[in-house]
Amino acid sequence: MNKSEKFWDRMAKYLDRVERKDEATNIKIIEKTRKYLKINDTVLDFGCGTGTAAIEIAGSVKKVTGIDISSKMIEAAKGKTVEGKVKNIDFTQTTIFDEKLKTGSFDVILCFHLLHLVEDTPKVMQRINELLKPGGLIISATPCIRGTFLGVLLWPVSKIGLIPPIKYYNISELEDLMTEGNFEIVETECLDKSGQQYFIVAKKKGVT
Repeated sequence: MNKSEKFWDRMAKYLDRVERKDEATNIKIIEKTRKYLKINDTVLDFGCGTGTAAIEIAGSVKKVTGIDISSKMIEAAKGKTVEGKVKNIDFTQTTIFDEKLKTGSFDVILCFHLLHLVEDTPKVMQRINELLKPGGLIISATPCIRGTFLGVLLWPVSKIGLIPPIKYYNISELEDLMTEGNFEIVETECLDKSGQQYFIVAKKKGVT
Protein backbone atom coordinates (compact mmCIF):
# COMPACT_ATOMS: atom_id res chain seq x y z
CA MET A 1 0.00 0.00 0.00
CA ASN A 2 1.47 3.38 -1.01
CA LYS A 3 1.30 6.64 0.95
CA SER A 4 -1.69 7.98 -0.99
CA GLU A 5 -3.73 4.84 -0.31
CA LYS A 6 -2.90 5.04 3.39
CA PHE A 7 -3.85 8.73 3.50
CA TRP A 8 -7.22 8.22 1.80
CA ASP A 9 -7.95 5.14 3.92
CA ARG A 10 -7.48 7.37 6.98
CA MET A 11 -9.62 10.09 5.41
CA ALA A 12 -12.53 7.79 4.56
CA LYS A 13 -14.32 8.25 7.90
CA TYR A 14 -14.02 12.04 7.65
CA LEU A 15 -14.75 12.63 3.95
CA ASP A 16 -18.53 13.03 4.21
CA ARG A 17 -18.06 15.59 6.97
CA VAL A 18 -15.51 17.49 4.85
CA GLU A 19 -17.82 17.42 1.83
CA ARG A 20 -20.70 18.83 3.87
CA LYS A 21 -18.62 21.95 4.51
CA ASP A 22 -18.69 22.58 0.75
CA GLU A 23 -22.27 21.37 0.35
CA ALA A 24 -23.46 24.37 -1.68
CA THR A 25 -20.69 23.91 -4.26
CA ASN A 26 -21.18 20.13 -4.38
CA ILE A 27 -24.90 20.60 -5.01
CA LYS A 28 -24.07 22.89 -7.94
CA ILE A 29 -21.67 20.28 -9.32
CA ILE A 30 -24.32 17.56 -9.28
CA GLU A 31 -27.02 19.85 -10.72
CA LYS A 32 -24.79 20.92 -13.60
CA THR A 33 -23.61 17.34 -14.20
CA ARG A 34 -27.15 16.01 -14.50
CA LYS A 35 -27.78 18.34 -17.46
CA TYR A 36 -25.21 16.37 -19.45
CA LEU A 37 -26.44 12.88 -18.53
CA LYS A 38 -28.78 10.63 -20.50
CA ILE A 39 -30.83 7.76 -19.12
CA ASN A 40 -28.92 5.18 -21.23
CA ASP A 41 -25.46 6.46 -20.27
CA THR A 42 -22.77 4.29 -18.73
CA VAL A 43 -20.71 6.41 -16.33
CA LEU A 44 -17.32 5.97 -14.65
CA ASP A 45 -16.84 7.89 -11.41
CA PHE A 46 -13.05 8.10 -11.21
CA GLY A 47 -11.91 8.73 -7.63
CA CYS A 48 -15.41 8.11 -6.30
CA GLY A 49 -14.54 8.49 -2.62
CA THR A 50 -17.42 7.34 -0.42
CA GLY A 51 -19.79 7.30 -3.39
CA THR A 52 -21.81 10.44 -2.73
CA ALA A 53 -21.74 11.77 -6.31
CA ALA A 54 -22.26 8.34 -7.90
CA ILE A 55 -25.34 7.75 -5.79
CA GLU A 56 -26.68 11.23 -6.55
CA ILE A 57 -26.53 10.70 -10.32
CA ALA A 58 -27.43 6.99 -10.42
CA GLY A 59 -31.11 7.68 -11.06
CA SER A 60 -30.26 9.70 -14.18
CA VAL A 61 -28.22 7.02 -15.99
CA LYS A 62 -28.16 3.33 -16.89
CA LYS A 63 -25.11 2.30 -14.86
CA VAL A 64 -22.34 3.82 -12.75
CA THR A 65 -18.95 2.24 -12.07
CA GLY A 66 -17.15 3.88 -9.15
CA ILE A 67 -13.43 3.37 -8.65
CA ASP A 68 -11.05 4.56 -5.94
CA ILE A 69 -7.59 3.55 -4.71
CA SER A 70 -8.84 3.45 -1.10
CA SER A 71 -10.43 0.23 0.15
CA LYS A 72 -11.99 2.15 3.06
CA MET A 73 -13.65 4.61 0.67
CA ILE A 74 -15.06 1.75 -1.39
CA GLU A 75 -16.26 -0.03 1.74
CA ALA A 76 -18.16 3.12 2.79
CA ALA A 77 -19.56 3.60 -0.73
CA LYS A 78 -20.85 0.03 -0.88
CA GLY A 79 -22.50 0.50 2.49
CA LYS A 80 -24.38 3.53 1.16
CA THR A 81 -25.70 1.62 -1.86
CA VAL A 82 -27.01 -1.14 0.40
CA GLU A 83 -28.60 1.38 2.75
CA GLY A 84 -30.13 3.35 -0.13
CA LYS A 85 -31.06 0.24 -2.14
CA VAL A 86 -29.24 1.58 -5.21
CA LYS A 87 -28.90 -1.25 -7.73
CA ASN A 88 -27.10 0.24 -10.74
CA ILE A 89 -23.72 1.11 -9.16
CA ASP A 90 -20.64 -1.09 -8.99
CA PHE A 91 -17.88 0.15 -6.65
CA THR A 92 -14.38 -1.31 -6.99
CA GLN A 93 -11.00 -0.58 -5.40
CA THR A 94 -8.72 -0.10 -8.39
CA THR A 95 -7.01 2.51 -10.57
CA ILE A 96 -8.07 3.97 -13.90
CA PHE A 97 -5.36 1.87 -15.56
CA ASP A 98 -7.06 -1.40 -14.61
CA GLU A 99 -7.25 -3.52 -17.78
CA LYS A 100 -10.73 -4.68 -16.74
CA LEU A 101 -11.92 -1.21 -17.73
CA LYS A 102 -12.50 -1.61 -21.44
CA THR A 103 -11.57 0.87 -24.16
CA GLY A 104 -14.51 2.89 -25.46
CA SER A 105 -16.93 1.61 -22.83
CA PHE A 106 -18.12 4.81 -21.10
CA ASP A 107 -20.32 7.70 -22.20
CA VAL A 108 -19.22 9.94 -19.33
CA ILE A 109 -16.27 9.95 -16.92
CA LEU A 110 -16.55 12.01 -13.74
CA CYS A 111 -13.42 13.45 -12.11
CA PHE A 112 -14.54 15.37 -9.04
CA HIS A 113 -11.86 16.90 -6.75
CA LEU A 114 -9.25 14.68 -8.37
CA LEU A 115 -7.22 16.00 -11.31
CA HIS A 116 -4.98 18.10 -9.06
CA LEU A 117 -4.03 14.90 -7.18
CA VAL A 118 -3.07 12.50 -9.99
CA GLU A 119 0.63 11.81 -10.49
CA ASP A 120 0.80 12.11 -14.30
CA THR A 121 -2.07 14.22 -15.59
CA PRO A 122 -1.32 13.87 -19.36
CA LYS A 123 -1.15 10.08 -18.98
CA VAL A 124 -4.43 10.06 -17.06
CA MET A 125 -6.08 12.27 -19.68
CA GLN A 126 -4.95 9.85 -22.39
CA ARG A 127 -6.42 6.94 -20.46
CA ILE A 128 -9.71 8.80 -19.92
CA ASN A 129 -9.84 9.47 -23.65
CA GLU A 130 -9.28 5.76 -24.39
CA LEU A 131 -12.08 4.68 -22.05
CA LEU A 132 -14.65 7.10 -23.47
CA LYS A 133 -16.83 6.32 -26.45
CA PRO A 134 -16.49 8.69 -29.44
CA GLY A 135 -18.04 11.99 -28.41
CA GLY A 136 -17.97 10.97 -24.75
CA LEU A 137 -17.63 13.53 -21.99
CA ILE A 138 -15.23 14.15 -19.14
CA ILE A 139 -16.92 16.16 -16.40
CA SER A 140 -14.58 17.52 -13.76
CA ALA A 141 -14.53 19.77 -10.72
CA THR A 142 -11.02 20.87 -9.81
CA PRO A 143 -9.50 23.46 -7.48
CA CYS A 144 -7.15 25.62 -9.55
CA ILE A 145 -5.10 27.22 -6.81
CA ARG A 146 -1.89 28.38 -8.49
CA GLY A 147 -1.09 31.85 -7.16
CA THR A 148 -3.87 31.78 -4.55
CA PHE A 149 -3.64 32.14 -0.78
CA LEU A 150 -4.92 28.56 -0.40
CA GLY A 151 -2.12 27.34 -2.63
CA VAL A 152 0.46 29.14 -0.49
CA LEU A 153 -0.99 27.51 2.64
CA LEU A 154 -1.07 23.99 1.22
CA TRP A 155 2.35 23.97 -0.44
CA PRO A 156 4.48 23.35 2.70
CA VAL A 157 1.97 20.83 4.08
CA SER A 158 2.14 18.86 0.84
CA LYS A 159 5.91 19.24 0.58
CA ILE A 160 6.56 17.54 3.93
CA GLY A 161 4.14 14.71 3.11
CA LEU A 162 1.26 15.42 5.50
CA ILE A 163 -1.09 15.41 2.51
CA PRO A 164 -0.63 13.82 -0.94
CA PRO A 165 1.25 15.85 -3.59
CA ILE A 166 -0.90 18.55 -5.21
CA LYS A 167 -0.69 20.04 -8.71
CA TYR A 168 -1.03 23.81 -8.58
CA TYR A 169 -2.92 24.56 -11.79
CA ASN A 170 -4.57 27.72 -12.97
CA ILE A 171 -7.66 27.28 -15.13
CA SER A 172 -5.84 27.92 -18.43
CA GLU A 173 -3.29 25.21 -17.68
CA LEU A 174 -6.02 22.71 -16.86
CA GLU A 175 -7.95 23.51 -20.02
CA ASP A 176 -4.73 23.15 -22.04
CA LEU A 177 -4.15 19.67 -20.56
CA MET A 178 -7.60 18.66 -21.74
CA THR A 179 -7.28 20.07 -25.26
CA GLU A 180 -3.82 18.51 -25.60
CA GLY A 181 -5.44 15.23 -24.52
CA ASN A 182 -7.72 15.34 -27.59
CA PHE A 183 -10.71 16.95 -25.89
CA GLU A 184 -12.81 19.93 -26.88
CA ILE A 185 -13.91 22.21 -24.03
CA VAL A 186 -17.70 22.43 -23.83
CA GLU A 187 -18.16 24.47 -20.64
CA THR A 188 -16.05 26.07 -17.95
CA GLU A 189 -17.42 27.78 -14.85
CA CYS A 190 -15.94 28.83 -11.52
CA LEU A 191 -18.40 27.55 -8.91
CA ASP A 192 -16.52 28.75 -5.85
CA LYS A 193 -14.30 31.81 -6.15
CA SER A 194 -12.80 31.45 -2.69
CA GLY A 195 -11.54 27.94 -3.44
CA GLN A 196 -11.16 28.51 -7.21
CA GLN A 197 -13.28 25.41 -7.80
CA TYR A 198 -13.75 25.04 -11.56
CA PHE A 199 -16.39 22.91 -13.25
CA ILE A 200 -15.26 21.80 -16.71
CA VAL A 201 -17.00 19.67 -19.32
CA ALA A 202 -14.94 18.48 -22.29
CA LYS A 203 -15.87 16.27 -25.21
CA LYS A 204 -13.71 13.56 -26.77
CA LYS A 205 -12.83 14.61 -30.29
CA GLY A 206 -13.62 12.32 -33.19
CA VAL A 207 -16.61 10.81 -34.91
CA THR A 208 -19.76 10.89 -32.74
